[in-house]
Amino acid sequence: MVYIDTVYQRVLAIANKEQRGYITPQEFNLYANQAQMDIFEQYFYDLNQFLRGPGNDTRYADVVDILQEKIDHFEKYRQPIDTTTLGGGGAYLPDYYRMGELYYKHRGGYVEIEEANQNEIHHLQNSPLTAPSLSRPMYVRDTNQEVPDVIENRERRIQIYPESITSNVVCNYIARPATVAWGYIVNSTNGRALYSADRTTNFELHQSEETELVIKILELAGITVKDAQLYQAAATEEAQKTQQEKQ
Repeated sequence: MVYIDTVYQRVLAIANKEQRGYITPQEFNLYANQAQMDIFEQYFYDLNQFLRGPGNDTRYADVVDILQEKIDHFEKYRQPIDTTTLGGGGAYLPDYYRMGELYYKHRGGYVEIEEANQNEIHHLQNSPLTAPSLSRPMYVRDTNQEVPDVIENRERRIQIYPESITSNVVCNYIARPATVAWGYIVNSTNGRALYSADRTTNFELHQSEETELVIKILELAGITVKDAQLYQAAATEEAQKTQQEKQ
């Protein structure tokens, strides 16, 4: 975990060092969430890249191990799936980033639910040899049907076959980081924002990402306040850090 107040104070200190412009809490929270997702998504590209190269026998210096440790925090196992909202084998997945395996609890054990695509599921259903069953269930990702009030979740909808499966479904997945917020209350005397821990949500990223968060937020802030020097300084620092990590 990275404390958001620490990051905000560092960002303000650097941005205000030469009176380059004040970054409001609202602006900071927007930048902070963008920076967090940029870093989080990069894990998977970097992991794919380094998995193609030779490993490292040094336990604390192997890049693959480091990246996997950062991703492991977001891995969820056998999380229940709500299949009651839509009925008929329809379900919404949790707030996931990347989905893993789906399982159906059947006869005291877990049976993996195989994935099929929309184009083939109808052909599979019409053949006695390949039709989905309780011992060999299947699912498709249903992104086309929109349901009122939950349209924003349509990319998480799945359809399970046979449709008689309406409970006992669990999923392994990698969750998205929680939306961060530097919480505050407004001082009634001077109108300034005062930090409020009760209204705050910290970064879920690994604590080693604190510097990277500061750099990325400064980049975004430099664009907003139209300060080329601030943006360039942050971008240069990030490039140097990236080069060092990948040597």
